[in-house]
Amino acid sequence: MTAMTTPILPAGLAELAERYDAILCDVWGVVHNGRGAFAESCEALQRYRAQGGKVVLITNAPVPTARVTAVFDRVGVPRDIFDDCATSGDATRNELVRRQPSSVWIFAADGGLEHDRFLYEGLGLRIERSAQADLVLCIGLRDQFEDDPEDYRAQMEEMVAAGLTMVCANPDIQVRVGDRLGWCAGALAAIYEELGGKVVYPGKPHAAIYRLALDRLAALGGMPERSRILAIGDGPVTDIRGANREGLDCLYVGTGLAQYGGGDFADEIEGLLGASGVSATYAMPMLKW
Repeated sequence: MTAMTTPILPAGLAELAERYDAILCDVWGVVHNGRGAFAESCEALQRYRAQGGKVVLITNAPVPTARVTAVFDRVGVPRDIFDDCATSGDATRNELVRRQPSSVWIFAADGGLEHDRFLYEGLGLRIERSAQADLVLCIGLRDQFEDDPEDYRAQMEEMVAAGLTMVCANPDIQVRVGDRLGWCAGALAAIYEELGGKVVYPGKPHAAIYRLALDRLAALGGMPERSRILAIGDGPVTDIRGANREGLDCLYVGTGLAQYGGGDFADEIEGLLGASGVSATYAMPMLKW
């Protein structure tokens, strides 16, 4: 159980930079919102790197790094904000390699969306949309804005009855895209667990993606002490809980899902984190230098 503490409220990352040799930074909700870059956040990471700090992006996007950075070009995120990147897609593919199933049921996309094929192509897997599959690979809703996770309950009941383990490629429940909230695979996985099914989560807040991110950090020139690594994110139950579990200091930023009511930021953020049972070392309304 994480001991609840009141987060420190720095004016900017500059106040913290000398304390940390490396940053593990979330992407969607911290660096951009799917429609445009957060310019001050990007500048903060650029200036941190200019002082010699290392930045590894750590994202629950169920795609490879190349797909994550392709979005950067479209929304205006500079390429020099990071040194490497670890995605839930990478960690999910590693999990499939480890488990070596013969067949997978791709859910909820009909047969797997073209851009999701990275997760399983080249692994010799048979796509089996039936209870005869070895496991379920949950990628996301067919339409994250128009569908409701409850629309898929009956189909998941069939999967649970067959005893199929679900591998959830994106543990996020929702993500903000511009000014809209869309459902993610984690919302389906929550129902699957409610029904009694077993779910494996390679992404945040679980250990697999942190092992991957730290391996990539070490490859940049050595592994800092854990006390010298700062995790940054906007999701209490993913970014902050993951940092708590990994024993990392963390900075919560309020540019993602949180919608503040115009009250006192310190009170609102403490209530939000407390309701999620997590504790942040620091908190800022948005990431800036």
